[in-house]
Amino acid sequence: MSSKLSRKSSRKYLRAGAKDTHSYVGFANFPNQVFRRAVKNGFEFTLMVVGQSGLGKSTFINSLFSTEKTLAPTTQIEEKTVRLVENGVALNLTLVDCPGFGDAIDNNKCWEPVVDFVERKYLEYFSEETKIERCAIIPDKRVHLCLYFIAPTGHGLKQLDIEFMKRLHERVNVIPVIAKADTMTADELIRFKAQITKELNENNIKLYKFPEIEDEDEKKQFDPLRERVPFAVIGSNQVKEVNGRRIRYREYPWGVVEVENLKHNDFIALRDLIIRCGNLFDYHFRLLAGSVDNCFDVDFKRMVLSSVIIS
Repeated sequence: MSSKLSRKSSRKYLRAGAKDTHSYVGFANFPNQVFRRAVKNGFEFTLMVVGQSGLGKSTFINSLFSTEKTLAPTTQIEEKTVRLVENGVALNLTLVDCPGFGDAIDNNKCWEPVVDFVERKYLEYFSEETKIERCAIIPDKRVHLCLYFIAPTGHGLKQLDIEFMKRLHERVNVIPVIAKADTMTADELIRFKAQITKELNENNIKLYKFPEIEDEDEKKQFDPLRERVPFAVIGSNQVKEVNGRRIRYREYPWGVVEVENLKHNDFIALRDLIIRCGNLFDYHFRLLAGSVDNCFDVDFKRMVLSSVIIS
């Protein structure tokens, strides 16, 4: 799913050929009203983390949202919703933890519970959406984004990674993430990224396309970040103050690795593209305004309606 976003262009309500009213009607304030209501209720965002156990998924999520919420080890898919508030804007973040896949002796079809979960959330939303009497704002618990964690082996994707992402990429936005990037040298990471990209292309696995940005200044800022896919990241719960700033870091005998340092890893690139580039909040703003074309949702509805007609 991709779209063109521009903060400047979004403010231009009048287009060529449009008639400007000479008296105040009030519809020009609709976007602000929708946004204020969304801020009051809180934006909803569901993030799924998938990967083998021991890859630092929980620590990474803490780093991503500057929180200390703990995802306890579990043997089944679990949801946990936390409310984060920043400068008066609330985010109802639902974390979906899919732990430990691939750890069993027999990993045949280990992706099925994850796929079933994603489809069940679509069905729940579809059921609410098609009720005769439904809520004005339907709680959206569909999975909006899946971060797929890859072990830093240096040899490319495992066959299980390929099979798993093949099942996921047509159902949810997938972003591949190389975990524990500080265990590899810079040269090793370059080769590893190239190999992963090659294997993803060979297997026709579609990754999430970040929104295109029309504003030239923003393009210069964010376009170089897109080129870092797959993102090689580190996370840490260790925090210290440096020049009045709280910094997450990992300390080793040979030196210190900073989480929010582009010279050390891709964490800040991934974070800024997900959140600060406007994707997360613009997605929900457009969803509330009724102008989101969610290709996964459309495909799911088509599948459900087809099955009803056939039966």
